[in-house]
Amino acid sequence: MDKEYDVIVLGTGLKECILSGLLSVGGLKVLHMDRNDYYGGNRLWKRFRGNDKPPEHLGASKEYNVDMIPKFMMANGALVRVLIHTNVTKYLNFKAVDGSFVYNRGKIYKVPATDIEALKSTLMGLLEKRRARKFFIYVQDYDDNDPKSHEGLDLNKVTAREIISKYGLDEDTVDFIGHALALHPDDSYLDGPAMDTVKRMKLYAESLASFQGGSPYIYPLYGLGELPQGFARLSAVHGGTYMLNKPECKVEFDENGKACGVTSDGETARCKKIVCDPSYLPNKVQKVGMVARAICIMSHPMPHTNESHSAQVILPRNRLGVNPTCRYLFCCSYSHNVAPKGKYIAFVSTEAESNQPEVELKPGIDLLGPVDEIFYDMYDRYEPINKSDDDNCFISTSYDATTHFESTVKDVISMYCKITGKVLDLTADMSAASAASG
Repeated sequence: MDKEYDVIVLGTGLKECILSGLLSVGGLKVLHMDRNDYYGGNRLWKRFRGNDKPPEHLGASKEYNVDMIPKFMMANGALVRVLIHTNVTKYLNFKAVDGSFVYNRGKIYKVPATDIEALKSTLMGLLEKRRARKFFIYVQDYDDNDPKSHEGLDLNKVTAREIISKYGLDEDTVDFIGHALALHPDDSYLDGPAMDTVKRMKLYAESLASFQGGSPYIYPLYGLGELPQGFARLSAVHGGTYMLNKPECKVEFDENGKACGVTSDGETARCKKIVCDPSYLPNKVQKVGMVARAICIMSHPMPHTNESHSAQVILPRNRLGVNPTCRYLFCCSYSHNVAPKGKYIAFVSTEAESNQPEVELKPGIDLLGPVDEIFYDMYDRYEPINKSDDDNCFISTSYDATTHFESTVKDVISMYCKITGKVLDLTADMSAASAASG
C-alpha cells in the first residue's frame, strides 16, 4: 500500500463510488478504501436483528436486496446523465417505476404532470383544473432561448410564489406542484427564483415522457447495490485500486494541516486529496438534522396505487398538520428482483424532529396496510464545515430523507468541480437514456 495517489477515497457509499469512477476516468490515480468487506451500506437482517436469517415465511436472506438509502432515479435526471457519461449503464439493467403519487386530504392520487393529465386528474375541481392546465402549458412551452415563451417574466427575478399567484392556483395544487412534481423538500422554494421550480417541473415531465410509463422514475434490477459496484468496476478499468476490509483508516495531515495520506494496518498510502463520507472525519462536519425511516416487508402492493409493483408516494408537509417536512413512501418488489416472489419492500422516511420514529412515520405507515415485518431506524445528517482549499479534504453530505436522487447527485457534481477545478459536462444525448432501461 506504500504508494502515492492523486486521491484516496474512503467509504464505498454511492457518492464515494461515483466520485471514484469519475476521477479515475478523468485520469487521476485513485485508491479507494473501505472499513467494510462489501460495497455500499449495511445488510438488513444482520444490522437490525443480529443475524442473517429472516423468519422462514419471509424467504431466504439472499433473495433480499434491500437498500439502506432507497432512492429512485429521474429518467432524464442528473444521475442517469452521469451513468451515460461514464458508460456505467453497461453494468446495469433498469426498469421503469410503475407509479408516482401524492397524498391529499386522506386519499392517494396519481401526480398529474402535463396539461392533459391535469384535466383528467381527480385531485382538483373543474375550475382549478383549468387554472392548473394553463400553468402547465406555460411550463411546457417555456424555452430559455425563446423570449416569446417567457410571457414578459424573468424567471430569475420572479419568485415561485409570484408566478403561482399569477395563475391563481390554490393551496392544494401548490402543494403537489412544489413537493410531488418539483420535488422541493420544504416550502422555502416559494421565495426563491421561479426558474428552479419551472426547470424541475420540466425535468419531471420530460422524464415521464422518456419511458411512456406511469412515473418519471427508473430503478436498477437487484437494487441500488449494483450502482456502487458498477462505478467500482469503472474505476478499476481506468486504473483505480480498491481495498475493502481496511480497519481504522486514519487520515494523516502534514505540518500545514493538509491531508497527505491514509494509514491502515500500519501502512500509509500518500495522497494529494482525500474524499470521504462524514464518518471518516467527524471533527470536520456538523450535525444538521436527523432522518427517521421504517423498512417494511409486505405481501401486497401499496393500497390505492393501481396495484403498482413499484411506486413513490409523497405526503406534502401541509397535508399532515404535524412535523413540517414531507413524508416519502418508496415501494419496490420482486419485479425489480429486490425481494422473494410475492414480497414487497416499502420505505417510509422523513426529516425527524424527535427520537421517536414510530410517531414521526405513522402518517406514512398507516397508508401501507398489513405489514409482515417492520424495522425502524434513525441516523444523523451531517454537512462538512471544513475549507477544502485549506486541508485538501472533500467530505460528502449525509443522505437526506427524499426518495429520489437529484439532491444526491447535485452534491457529487459540486464535489467533483471542487476536487478537479473542472466543470463536469453532462450534455449527453438523452436519447441514450432510453437504452439505459435495458
